[in-house]
Amino acid sequence: MKTFTPKPDDLTHEWYVVDATDVVLGRLATQVAILLRGKNKPTYAPHADSGNHVIVINAAKVALTGNKLDKVLYSHSGRPGGLRRDKYADLLERKPERIITAAVRGMLPKNRLTKVQLNRLHVFAGEEHPHTPQKPQVFEIAQVSQQAK
Repeated sequence: MKTFTPKPDDLTHEWYVVDATDVVLGRLATQVAILLRGKNKPTYAPHADSGNHVIVINAAKVALTGNKLDKVLYSHSGRPGGLRRDKYADLLERKPERIITAAVRGMLPKNRLTKVQLNRLHVFAGEEHPHTPQKPQVFEIAQVSQQAK
């Protein structure tokens, strides 16, 4: 039995759209990370870039459980004194895209492919997105937050 190794001709990058309305942040991040890595394809290989483009809409309506509204998201600019602290409650109002991007980044492996795969993540706070010409497929996350019911 020979091990299948995908060739560059075998790699395709489909487009998916995910609605984040009332979906728990962790569940959303795991499903998006699976799509970004291409683990939903039969031709998946960990070393090959077989990931998909993922569009996340309604990022402002994502469900945060527990005490995550008090949690702080740290980022550093690389400059001296460039540490930035933002509470999730403030980010949910101003830039909800950063919350989802940071959660998905944590779910991806820490290697060279991470930056390439994260560039295929497109997060939008509202319902509208400019990627309709790519004809993205709808990816449904069935399990929504219990607080939303």
